[in-house]
Amino acid sequence: MKIIILSAGQGRRLLPLTERSPKCAVPVNGTPMLEWQLREISKCDVNAVTVLTGFCADDVDSIVQRMQPELPDQHLTCLHNPFYAVTDNLGTCWVATREMDEPFVIINGDTLFEAPILQRLLSSPSNAPITLVTDRKGDYDADDMKVITVDGQLRRVGKHLSDGVNGESIGMMVFRNKGPALFKDKVETIMRKEEGTKRWYLSAIDELAQQGHVNICDVAGLSWCEVDDPSDLVHAEQVLSAWRQTSAIS
Repeated sequence: MKIIILSAGQGRRLLPLTERSPKCAVPVNGTPMLEWQLREISKCDVNAVTVLTGFCADDVDSIVQRMQPELPDQHLTCLHNPFYAVTDNLGTCWVATREMDEPFVIINGDTLFEAPILQRLLSSPSNAPITLVTDRKGDYDADDMKVITVDGQLRRVGKHLSDGVNGESIGMMVFRNKGPALFKDKVETIMRKEEGTKRWYLSAIDELAQQGHVNICDVAGLSWCEVDDPSDLVHAEQVLSAWRQTSAIS
């Protein structure tokens, strides 16, 4: 299985930390977010990881090059999006379409997770073309990528949903069977439109979900977090500190 990590963005909401360094290189508990991701991925049945770069790409290249000797079972590469400054992450996915000729997983560059989440996704039923990882909580705010699901199938995903919301996307999904072709075609179609460069890639997943192509993998009870702003970073420090303590005990 191949992993594609979307790490092209600067992360302006984390300024000044991201003034001269991309969001994925911001340290959490002293370790860059990308390094956390690569270490958890290395515990899963994955043979290749492609990291999409953009802002301060050399910093990301350096992390990947440094990590490769420590992760000999995974082939780590970087793919640069030269248009990162004028596109949202759908444009980054468009750059990555050449990597999508086989089953693959997309992970947001600011999603931190423990290996059991990715392991659960990889072991989920493979009958659906696309399977989106979701979690549940008591209430959802404007920043949450909310979902509406029915009987294990995704109906809608987006930040502006209200009625019927019963979960959130954590920024991780797998494409199998005809999933890679469906996603590539959808990305190409949207990018041909004037607004394509301003679209999130999850808007493509939303359209595919409405056509019945997307299932969900519920990971309620497992640990993850995302880092968008300084308060998220404080929360992530606490979450990852707990992971380290648990790992030390085990």
